Amino acid sequence: MFKKISVAVLTLALALPLGAQASPIVIKFSHVVATNTPKGAAAEYFKKLAEERTKGKVKVEVYPNSQLYKDKEEMEALQLGAVQMLAPSLAKFAPLGLKEFEVFDLPFIFDDYKDLHAVTQGPVGAKLLKKLESKGLMGLAYWDNGFKVMSANKPLKNVADFRGLKMRIQSSKVLDSQMRSVGAIPQVMAFSEVYQALQTGVVDGTENPPSNLYTQKMHEVQKYVTVSNHGYLGYAVLVNKKFWMGLPADIRATLEGAMKDATKYANDIAKKDNDDALAAVKKSGKSQIITLTPAERQAWKKTMDKAHKDNAARIGNDIVQEVYKATGYNPN
Repeated sequence: MFKKISVAVLTLALALPLGAQASPIVIKFSHVVATNTPKGAAAEYFKKLAEERTKGKVKVEVYPNSQLYKDKEEMEALQLGAVQMLAPSLAKFAPLGLKEFEVFDLPFIFDDYKDLHAVTQGPVGAKLLKKLESKGLMGLAYWDNGFKVMSANKPLKNVADFRGLKMRIQSSKVLDSQMRSVGAIPQVMAFSEVYQALQTGVVDGTENPPSNLYTQKMHEVQKYVTVSNHGYLGYAVLVNKKFWMGLPADIRATLEGAMKDATKYANDIAKKDNDDALAAVKKSGKSQIITLTPAERQAWKKTMDKAHKDNAARIGNDIVQEVYKATGYNPN
């Protein structure tokens, strides 16, 4: 009887399609922001495309809001293979020894998305992603978040308004220089801790694209938001190189196609999401929106240009000059 059952089970197993027998390939995709941000929405869109196009051979598990790892932990987790995919902000690569990526943190280096995409979608962007391979990582794409605003519990219009304020930044020498150039005191802090730090006065203000400011409710504990568009926050979608190159070639090609379409989706929604978030902040009445005059913005730019001078050699003069050429940036 046992022998007959075994033969029947074996016959049934052989009759099933190969994909029905094999467990799906799991991609754990960890990130630190909310689902209803450009990055959060793009991660969910990639999941949808990847699972549909591989017909269930790949399962993408998305973990938003630092559910698995905080800022400082996630890169190590990716290198160790504890997760397979991240989309960290571009400021996160300097601790890996890739200081060139801090070129994206230079204040006022991009006037608009056209300038930005000349870099991220051009040869300079591709050259930078290639450098990740020496760290056991691969860069698949750049995803936009948007241009940053400043927030604080006092109006920030003139350079002198920053003096003595404790301003939260990501871990970046460039952002440190930017804040010091206007007399502020930079405070490095994990993104998940910022709301409480603002609420309790541990820091006085911060910089973020409006979508991050709004979805993390920072506007509820900040009285003023200045639409400065002084800097850019974007992400690189990374995978563990060993994992990625170990995928079957057809699966990898399908996932690359899904990533290409998810990237277009991410970049298409970024500007609208930030415009909508800024409108929502204004509508809430909890923060007063300040718009800089051209003269005030130029004064910020002239002062913050010190961050370019202080960091060009550290980032790499060649990369800085290549970005200047691509964007038409003229240092003061």
